[in-house]
Amino acid sequence: MIAIDQSRQPSPGRIAIAGTILAGAMIVSTASLVSTASLAVPRYDGLWSVSILTEKGDCDRGYRYPVRISNGTLANAGDSIFTISGKVGGSGAITVMVTAGGRSATGSGRLAGNMGGGSWAGGACSGSWTAERRGP
Repeated sequence: MIAIDQSRQPSPGRIAIAGTILAGAMIVSTASLVSTASLAVPRYDGLWSVSILTEKGDCDRGYRYPVRISNGTLANAGDSIFTISGKVGGSGAITVMVTAGGRSATGSGRLAGNMGGGSWAGGACSGSWTAERRGP
């Protein structure tokens, strides 16, 4: 007959404490990953030249705008009278809204290194956009 030493078996209280410690460690490591991803955003900061191409609708064929990204937030960097708002995440995923003269368009896409691209739509028009970093 094999004897089992009950003193070496973990008590339910010890199992609960170990589970709590494991859960806490997972939360701390997840928070660390989230803060690392948010720290990656400034790598897209700088002055960008954005080219917008209309592929559907009767809007002007194309535009080129300077855009400034600062701490992951987009802003108009030129003299044109338009408002730009948007964000770029640590992965390079970008969302943007441009408004001017009572009209607006939204866009999305991705930046990678010094280049980027995506799609946009506004009213009856839509198309694509490309971006190239021009400076700090």
